Amino acid sequence: KGHLVTFTTKLTDTTNTYGIVAFNTLIQKVDTLFRDSESIEQITLDEQGKQLAFLASMDTSEVKIYSLYYSMLGKSNVSKIVDTLSLSIPKGWAPSENGNIYFSNDGSKLFFGTSKMPSKAQKDKILDEEVPKLDIWSWTDSEIQPMQLKRLEREKKRTYLAVFRIKEKKTLQLADTVIRDIQLVNKNNTDFALGINPKPYQRERNWNAEYIADYYLINLKTGEKKLALKANSRASLSPTAKYIVWYNDADSTYYSMNNAKQRIAALTQGIPVALYDEENDMPINPRPYGVMGWTENDEFLLIYDKYDIWRVDPLGKKKPINETAGLGREKKIRFRYQRLDDEQVFIPAEQELLLSAFNEANMQQGFWGLTLAKPNSLQELLMGNHSVGSVIKAKEGNRLIWTKQTVKDFPNINLSNMQLGEVKTLSAGNPQQKEFVWPTVELVRWVSFAGDSLRGLLYKPDNFDPNQKYPMISYFYERSSHSLHRYHTPQPSRSTINISFYASNGYIVFVPDIVYHTGYPGQSAYNAIVSGVQFLTNTRPYIDAKRLGLQGQSWGGYQIAYLITQTDIFAAAMAGAPVSNMTSAYGGIRWGSGMSRMYQYEQTQSRIGGTLWDKPMLYLENSPVFMAPKVNTPLLIMHNDNDGAVPWYQGIEYFMALYRLNKPVWMLTYNGMEHNLESKYWANRIDLSTRM
Repeated sequence: KGHLVTFTTKLTDTTNTYGIVAFNTLIQKVDTLFRDSESIEQITLDEQGKQLAFLASMDTSEVKIYSLYYSMLGKSNVSKIVDTLSLSIPKGWAPSENGNIYFSNDGSKLFFGTSKMPSKAQKDKILDEEVPKLDIWSWTDSEIQPMQLKRLEREKKRTYLAVFRIKEKKTLQLADTVIRDIQLVNKNNTDFALGINPKPYQRERNWNAEYIADYYLINLKTGEKKLALKANSRASLSPTAKYIVWYNDADSTYYSMNNAKQRIAALTQGIPVALYDEENDMPINPRPYGVMGWTENDEFLLIYDKYDIWRVDPLGKKKPINETAGLGREKKIRFRYQRLDDEQVFIPAEQELLLSAFNEANMQQGFWGLTLAKPNSLQELLMGNHSVGSVIKAKEGNRLIWTKQTVKDFPNINLSNMQLGEVKTLSAGNPQQKEFVWPTVELVRWVSFAGDSLRGLLYKPDNFDPNQKYPMISYFYERSSHSLHRYHTPQPSRSTINISFYASNGYIVFVPDIVYHTGYPGQSAYNAIVSGVQFLTNTRPYIDAKRLGLQGQSWGGYQIAYLITQTDIFAAAMAGAPVSNMTSAYGGIRWGSGMSRMYQYEQTQSRIGGTLWDKPMLYLENSPVFMAPKVNTPLLIMHNDNDGAVPWYQGIEYFMALYRLNKPVWMLTYNGMEHNLESKYWANRIDLSTRM
């Protein structure tokens, strides 16, 4: 918003000293604000362009110690405000170039990062071959060694948030080695923050998917830290810092703490519907649908259920109000707020809000309008058999751009007014598409072998002839029917089939939804997928039951590895990165993150619901490698040797079992590649697409 451009420049050709120069765009004048530094980092201006801050070091050595400098431009010279001698930061610490420097939006506070002063590396007099090189794994570690190694470089650069209060000329160290993470709100303007300490629960994180931490209320005027919540996973601070709000898994209720009075109130006990994921089929507490935001001055909190939006009183005194009047649940329409202003702190009650809308019954999508201050104001703006998204509002005007797509229509950019009227299409992507056969899509419904009502997507070539016989490939992961109107851009595969490409080449593609039952992920997949395939072959005579294929990647790859041990109805299968042996995978590492794989089997995607020693038979029964003799379907595996998600050896175990049994099996290992082929390696992607 100001008229200054600041930059670092080398002051002379003969020395390695640098300075900061400001260029005034109004009067076309250049001023040198700071000079004679060996290194300058993190130059920043406040929102109004009136205050300057940066880090500078006078050290000529490779290891540099930085100080923090500040100036009120045009009113004061640059001055050093924090250095290694400052008593307000821990002894032996200094401002760090690895932390960001930024002002609060109102310009009253300057935030920066500190850390221990770097030390010069000592030259080792011992010969390199005489130094033991090893990692020591210990039962007392809060983080296992692979995770420590994965995070090593990040931890070396970790900084701890501090604040300089400009008017008071006072520095406060906010974060420390215990409370390492700080949550600021309201564009950093408030005088309170939320400190987060997960350390007491870090060891448990090796097998617990829930993020658990202690939360502290931190006073940004005094630096005082008060423990507010213990062992919680979803806490946040309201924009004016009046309240801490959290969701409690045990009773599925939102709570608030009035920070001034330290009073806790239950906020949602009067809401008669679930506020958590009603479709959760993992053996873990379902996640809440979440918080939409706050109204002005923290007056009300807005939260979601599966379909509707609720207004709740943060003091817990007023009854919750359904802002969408229950219409979402009645019509199976999921309403979600579209934030159009990135600078917005509060949700305006007087303005019409834009809501995205998704109809679960017929998969239509669109936009509705809602004004919180006007009862019964919910109105449909645009709905149809398409998918919409990527909404952006003009910063200085009342116009929107957004995308609309279907399986046959590229996601072109549209321009409209705020009520989604006066629509004009601005782009025409993929015009060459008309020269090719493209897919059509149908939503199909059936009942699984387990009695679950399921949906799936059936793609056919748009030159489809019902009197012909077509091969069908089934592709799946978990649930995909919500993507009925997704456009599939043709491109070489990174791991999965490209639906447009296969339809263009005369294939039918079936994408079934899968509902899982804890302890039986493999059988759940069989009950859903095979029942769906049989339903289609029995009701669609154009599907050639002798030319059925399977394809999936990762979790989809596991399900394929399991399915072919249970049925011979498929002529061929392709499994990417499959887990084949849950007993060995359970104790493995996700090398991409360094995390243990245990939580995945006990609580999340693999859905066993217990440890290997508590439920050994379930691990065995869900491991395809132990049923390898039953496989008769020719199988192509892709498992790459740098896979950081599923251990490469899982693919090898399955390949070796089938190889030993003289079953038709091939494995593709793209050298140096990760879980999916990297986008830039087109030769690999084209090769995989050709072989698949």
